[in-house]
Amino acid sequence: MRTSLKESAEAFAARKALDSINGKDPDKAIEKVLGWVSRFDEKEGTVALQLGYIRKYLSDKDSPWYRLVRSLWTDIDPDVRRTVFDNFIVNATILGGRRKKDAMKEYGCNIPWTILIDPTSSCNLRCTGCWAAEYGRSLNLSYETIDRIIREANELGTHMFLFSGGEPLVRKTDIIRLCESHPDSQFLAFTNGTLIDEAFAAEMLRVRNLIPAISVEGFGRATDARRGEGTFKAVEKAMGILREYRLPFGVSCCYTHQNAGVIGSEEYFDWMIDKGTKFAWFFTYVPVGVGAPTGLMATADDRKLMYEKIREYRKTKPIFTLDFWNDGEYVKGCIAGGRYYFHINANGDAEPCAFIHYSNMNIKDHTLIEVLQSPLFSEYSRHQPFSENHLRPCPLLDNPGALSGMVHSSGASSTDLAAKEDVDELQEKCRERAEEWKPVADGIWRSTHQGKSL
Repeated sequence: MRTSLKESAEAFAARKALDSINGKDPDKAIEKVLGWVSRFDEKEGTVALQLGYIRKYLSDKDSPWYRLVRSLWTDIDPDVRRTVFDNFIVNATILGGRRKKDAMKEYGCNIPWTILIDPTSSCNLRCTGCWAAEYGRSLNLSYETIDRIIREANELGTHMFLFSGGEPLVRKTDIIRLCESHPDSQFLAFTNGTLIDEAFAAEMLRVRNLIPAISVEGFGRATDARRGEGTFKAVEKAMGILREYRLPFGVSCCYTHQNAGVIGSEEYFDWMIDKGTKFAWFFTYVPVGVGAPTGLMATADDRKLMYEKIREYRKTKPIFTLDFWNDGEYVKGCIAGGRYYFHINANGDAEPCAFIHYSNMNIKDHTLIEVLQSPLFSEYSRHQPFSENHLRPCPLLDNPGALSGMVHSSGASSTDLAAKEDVDELQEKCRERAEEWKPVADGIWRSTHQGKSL
């Protein structure tokens, strides 16, 4: 898909506007950002809803949101900030949003906002409860395959890419090379942080379009218990290096029944902010994989705690938070299956979600469009949302039978790289927690949506 004259003109104007806001005064810059994005959005309405929230939260200069955005000027290298804004706002949201709409009409399938890619199954740690720990070190997507995925995605309007694993920074040379080759795309790496050193920080500063999200399970004892002795100190060292180089970074938190109280504590949020973290991404433990322990699964009380605490801290703490499950209400349910994202594992299997290891197609043998049109992805598109209550978005954790039904009807096969897992057995492992969460989630939904029945 070639760039139209209209797109070229809009991109040029947007980038000129970015130049004008990249000065030293953050207060003037914030208002300019909102002003020019609003102008670009007047006709298409691609980011109208998001802008409404942004304007509301940034209207108060004493608010944590204002302090957070202001810190992007005081804490982050200006060239990195400009590149991230360019890729995120112009390429991924404004221009990419329009391309995705056109592509969805042309191909009759979901087009994702981002793609999660595992460059490797290899990892330098063996974390308890992580399926990648069982995968070994033998699987890698070639640089050429990942490069092709990115190029095909760009044609469809997708300019955001996430790396996971394994430990993606095992392939740090190739990741930097991909950032260099695709300067108009934004990359984020979910990493344990132990491989971040000054040399790599210097490379990140040079390419400007890579942001790490460092996995942490709480403070020292909890993190080291799951990830290995000394991991927490290595994480804090990595954060210090990133801050010294004025690079943006976030934290990725997997909350379990064992650590939800710590992850949801004010002390933990203050620690993240004190270390320079700009965003935190919250996931809950899923017992994926044959023999995966179920005792780590968050209970209904744990999940309710995280729901309440994250929303409480959004009003008081200058850090951007995303809750992969409990924020389903903001995106109207499940985002997987290409609706907003999907996952490609280190073997090339195209899976609807990082937690759903079933597929019909391998990216090595198919184009990106063929993957998005695959039977399992089509089943996702047909059934989403899986519940009228978007606080129960997941076909595995929240809606017993939804995932197994789609896998059976699409003829998808298990892609688990350690041992093939029967989808009915996986679904059954999650049934008890799903049934516990339903009345709690329904009660929250009714109280926050004017008594809407379910």
